Amino acid sequence: MNREYTGTKKLAIGAVCIALYLTVMFFTQSFAFGQYQIRIATALYGLSYLFPFLVVPFGIANVISNLLMGGLGPIDAIGGFIMGVLTSGVIAAGRRYGMGTWIVAVSVTLLPGLGVPVWLSYLLNIPYPVLVVSLLFGQFVSGVVGMMLINALEKAGVPGLAFKGGKAGE
Repeated sequence: MNREYTGTKKLAIGAVCIALYLTVMFFTQSFAFGQYQIRIATALYGLSYLFPFLVVPFGIANVISNLLMGGLGPIDAIGGFIMGVLTSGVIAAGRRYGMGTWIVAVSVTLLPGLGVPVWLSYLLNIPYPVLVVSLLFGQFVSGVVGMMLINALEKAGVPGLAFKGGKAGE
């Protein structure tokens, strides 16, 4: 079954996902902003695998969480938007090109793990390699959780937007 979503449904789903991301960030901020940033909310980027229209909403969710909870200002917020869109976009593109759910784990681990330290090293005056090690650790946890979430949703039969039967390449 090829499920199409109207603009209103996409907007509503996007808003719910932003709210979910912010809620998860709120309740996990004690370890989401620490030395080992385990941002379990970034596991939700994996939903872009099933619903590619969530790419921009996840960028928006990252901006809001960085502004409200991060405390590092506009550079962090803009970087967060770019990283949210980039990570979700790679996940959605990976699905489109027939990659398995492993693309969720790889994208959520490597893109924020290697990208976020670019501006954090400047803002925090901490060497890039030190931040990379700490962020890769935390993002690995989130990446695996995201992949498990998508596997569970696929097993439950949740169809993706652009794919017949919820399977890539059909």
